[in-house]
Amino acid sequence: MSAIDPRTRLLLEAPIVPTVLRLAAPNVLVMVAQACAGLIETYFVGKLGTDALAAMALVFPIVMLMQMTSAGAMGGGIASSIARTLGAKRRDDADALVLHAMVIALGFGLAFTLALLLGGRWLYAQMGGTGASLDAALVYSNWVFAGAVLVWLFNSLAAVLRGTGNMAVPANVTVVGVVVLVPLSPLLIFGWGPIPGMGIAGGAVALLLYYLGGTVALWMYLRSPRSLLKPRFAGVRLRWALFRDILRVGLVGAIATVATNLSVGIATALAGHFGPGAIAGYGTAARLEYLLVPLVFGFGAPLLAIVGTCIGAGQRERALNAAWIGGLMCFAITEAIGLAAAAFPRPWLMLFGDDPAMLEAGTEYLRTVGPLYGFFGLGQVLHFASQGSGRLFWPVMANLARLAVAGLGGWLGLRWGGELVHVFAAQGAALVVYGLGIAAVVAGGAWFGRLGWPRTTTALMRRIQPA
Repeated sequence: MSAIDPRTRLLLEAPIVPTVLRLAAPNVLVMVAQACAGLIETYFVGKLGTDALAAMALVFPIVMLMQMTSAGAMGGGIASSIARTLGAKRRDDADALVLHAMVIALGFGLAFTLALLLGGRWLYAQMGGTGASLDAALVYSNWVFAGAVLVWLFNSLAAVLRGTGNMAVPANVTVVGVVVLVPLSPLLIFGWGPIPGMGIAGGAVALLLYYLGGTVALWMYLRSPRSLLKPRFAGVRLRWALFRDILRVGLVGAIATVATNLSVGIATALAGHFGPGAIAGYGTAARLEYLLVPLVFGFGAPLLAIVGTCIGAGQRERALNAAWIGGLMCFAITEAIGLAAAAFPRPWLMLFGDDPAMLEAGTEYLRTVGPLYGFFGLGQVLHFASQGSGRLFWPVMANLARLAVAGLGGWLGLRWGGELVHVFAAQGAALVVYGLGIAAVVAGGAWFGRLGWPRTTTALMRRIQPA
């Protein structure tokens, strides 16, 4: 047992609104910068033609699956475990969790590499890839997933720091990396002087170099005197109890992540019935939805730390209040973005190409789904907050309900002779189910194992207080 660190005390005692805003600011920066890394790459790959852009649309849901699993799901499990451990004043266990997190990252990184190198062609063909777009997708995919371990290590080490309430260091590392990526990506894609152009593979190599540099920088910080945690390898025994504490949150969260990306993958496959232009249009437009994930995660990561630390210290009401405040903030922000995209879809789409079929499909998606983005933001941030509580069963059920509505609704729409807009309408309805579903179960006491429907937070607290 040890005294509470000032950063941990901030999570337990400081006013919620300014604390969330203060911690979210650098975290939003890091997440938006990380998303921009993918957008930069897509921008330059788009210059290679519609087949290359369609190839990116095929691979992108799988890359985002890895990103969201490593940073959001398993990263959430890592951050939650460290936050709850620090809240309970178990500093030695918190230090030991760093090594356990790295072991998990190595295992999952290798699993992604093997799965996509062996099964990539089949997967992308099932998603509608054919001909030149399928060939380009395989080139890009093979390069990216050969270095999957780097992505996992980077996101896991960043999650370790976020679990302590430190949002600034991952932000600084990511922003510097993106600044380097801006010239590096076109250099490797198109070549310059003695450096030969690698085409679509160059974008993947640039991305991996970004993650390599970021991983080294985060590890150097953790080994420095400024780090709250003191990770070490010598004398540390791997313990199942610590693995379990991470995995019980991370694996359940991964189900939700798979469901989110599977809904996009299914929509991509359904869009494939209308040709490569429709795939490129949907994939390009849906990148805005994916961009909302890191934006919301900017708020979700500090909420996860606050909720986890407060629950570890027995402060349940503060944990709930923080979640609702963050939920309202993210609903407002993402709804505003969605409405703007629905009103002005072409400026976003024109960043990546001007193919008429791509523009038509992308515009249809943004006008149909954009006005419902607020529900996506609400669901996402409450999911991250739920990771801090260590209880994800009902939030994951809400995510699976989203998958069912998106997949089944889109398939039925096409089966009954519908158009592409009916596929997108199902996606929009799924977001509403997702956001309201998670809000309902959190309000009903899902974090504390007594699901019901109190009308107020006070009523909820009366029910969950121990007898």
